[in-house]
Amino acid sequence: MNPSRTLSRRARARLAAALAFCLSLPAQADSVTDWNALASGPTVAPRFGGPQQQSRALAIASLSVHDALNSIQSRFNTYRPVASAPGNASPDAAVAAANRTALLAMIDALPAPPTPAEGTARANAIAAINAMYDAAIGPGAPDASEAAGIAAGESAAETLLALRYADNGSGGLVPTDGSGTPNLPAYSLPPSVGVHQPTPAPEFPAVTTPAFMGWAFVMPFAVNSAAQFRQPPGKIFKIGSAKYVSEYNLVKSIGDARVRGAQPNSPPSDIARFWPAGGLDWNGNARIASANRGLDRWQNARLFALLNTSVADAMITNMADKYTFNFWRPVTAIRWPDDGNSLTKSDPTWRPFLQTPPYPDYPCASTSMTGAAAQTLRRYFKTDALPFTRTVNAAVQPLPPPLVDLPMKSITRSYPSLSTAEQEQAMARVYSGIHFTEGCLVGLKAGNQVADWVFAKQLQPK
Repeated sequence: MNPSRTLSRRARARLAAALAFCLSLPAQADSVTDWNALASGPTVAPRFGGPQQQSRALAIASLSVHDALNSIQSRFNTYRPVASAPGNASPDAAVAAANRTALLAMIDALPAPPTPAEGTARANAIAAINAMYDAAIGPGAPDASEAAGIAAGESAAETLLALRYADNGSGGLVPTDGSGTPNLPAYSLPPSVGVHQPTPAPEFPAVTTPAFMGWAFVMPFAVNSAAQFRQPPGKIFKIGSAKYVSEYNLVKSIGDARVRGAQPNSPPSDIARFWPAGGLDWNGNARIASANRGLDRWQNARLFALLNTSVADAMITNMADKYTFNFWRPVTAIRWPDDGNSLTKSDPTWRPFLQTPPYPDYPCASTSMTGAAAQTLRRYFKTDALPFTRTVNAAVQPLPPPLVDLPMKSITRSYPSLSTAEQEQAMARVYSGIHFTEGCLVGLKAGNQVADWVFAKQLQPK
């Protein structure tokens, strides 16, 4: 049975109303930002996998929306050539159809759900997408304007999908851009000083196996190659250097779970928890920051297409860099018995405040994402002074005995500028105990560079 048809139109409409109530949409929201909130939110985005996979899906959906709108009224260059739609085509129907077509096709192309819980979550995502589509089109058969808009949206999405998928022979799609094998080849470097290794148990307590090595081979959206913005080797790679000693001892002291757990309501502890709890949702940050700037649907579509294209390409280039340098994480470094440097004292019981992600340290993936998104916003609005305030609900945070796990917490952070947010997010990873500082700052730089390239090359005004 096709899961996209498991709910009646009336049931989907009720779900759409509930979603509209639950989603924190900004003032002056329109169909573009409403759909962006659903696609990037907790119901849909996690179905695609990790941050790398989510960024790819959001880029495809956002570019589909952009191209659909510009087939109706050509204000910006499209990502791919599109046929002109009738002038009376409904923009909102086009936005709805582009999102629905792209998102459902990408969900349908995913491997079978690994658990029953994920199967349920995937069905809920499909239901939410269909409910929002039904609410946009309304009851009964579409009128001529809606039908033209639906055709424009479906055509734009199908064009984008055809670049990255092929027919699997059974009426479904299979990815052809390298995204279908994110963990191949498998990581196999032997243990050595400075070399990334599986996160040692008992961190949380399972061993974390290196992942996403294959993401370096995913076809980029706009940059020429995954190596185009290859970053230089880090100064911290020299284990005997003063730079390494300084960064080692900093993360060891402020990223220790015992230190952060003993100061649960301190700014560093809140900052560490804020970003992975929702602060890294840069689509949401962008909706908040741009809410009262008078953007129409075409302008919003361009903004989010540029942002998500930049983030997707930043994640591809980031994985290529990470698995070129293969530099170890703090948890491996600090527990290492003897790295040959007398100024870096080993601690075999040390544990980071947050769980270490499953890939090498340098450059940081989350700051690459932040740098790409923030730079896109800077370029789009021609200012760094783009303030925003965000509230997130941080999950329960495990701590090592004898400390008690930190409870869920609502955390609000405010930023007067994009650069303020960037710098805080970089330090958040050090407070978390999962990164050395240099890799975080280099990640910001790399993300900025990718965004500059994308902004200069894609979706230019006519």
